[in-house]
Amino acid sequence: MTAVLGKIAAAAAIILAAPAPAPAPASAARLVIPRNADQLIVVSSPTAHPPPPQDLATLRAYTRSRPGSPWRLAHGPWPAETGSGHMVAAAERREGDHATPTGVFTFGATIYGNDRDPGGLHYRYHRLVCGDWWDEDPYSATYNRFVRVRCGVTPSFAPGSEPLWTETRAYPYFALIDFNVGPIRAGVRAPGSGIFLHSWLDAPTEGCVALPESRLLQVLRWLRPAQHPVIEIGTTAELAVLNVD
Repeated sequence: MTAVLGKIAAAAAIILAAPAPAPAPASAARLVIPRNADQLIVVSSPTAHPPPPQDLATLRAYTRSRPGSPWRLAHGPWPAETGSGHMVAAAERREGDHATPTGVFTFGATIYGNDRDPGGLHYRYHRLVCGDWWDEDPYSATYNRFVRVRCGVTPSFAPGSEPLWTETRAYPYFALIDFNVGPIRAGVRAPGSGIFLHSWLDAPTEGCVALPESRLLQVLRWLRPAQHPVIEIGTTAELAVLNVD
């Protein structure tokens, strides 16, 4: 009996000494679509590491007639390029890691582009000109904002920032994905800036989502501010809406 009790005590000690199971990663939590959103873009991947060479995910766009009604497929499914840093939960992303943030995001109030107004947009359109920048310096007072400076002037935030009017391949048109806004977090642990829905590159992006231009324009013309559109980015396990008829 003493020997048996000794074995039981030893087994109990091993169990107590064993490390507790690791908690499920935060990125495994299901995403939530705002109730007032009646337009939804879903960018999905089976894992957080979309396959090379273009780090492709799948993009679908959905609409519904009113809050709580069924979602209906409006566009897609289409391949979409994502970041070379793969997909990372928004809270874990950092400036310069080239990851596409996962989560649910609204869109900025302006659509930008180097080409002339394509017509049919329901958002304000700004055609880019010399001096139009996106500030990506996390120590700048205008970090993660569109900034216009005089043409020919190099602003203090220029290193690492984007001179938008020179990016004619990626930015014939783009919409801002509202990542790291309201409030903007800057400084040493800044989560990143300049996350756009833009034109196809035939390569991974630096964290943005990209579609071929013709499909991009279909989506941009479809978006309506009055329907409170959002974009949901994540793995299949995270998504609140996927493969809806």
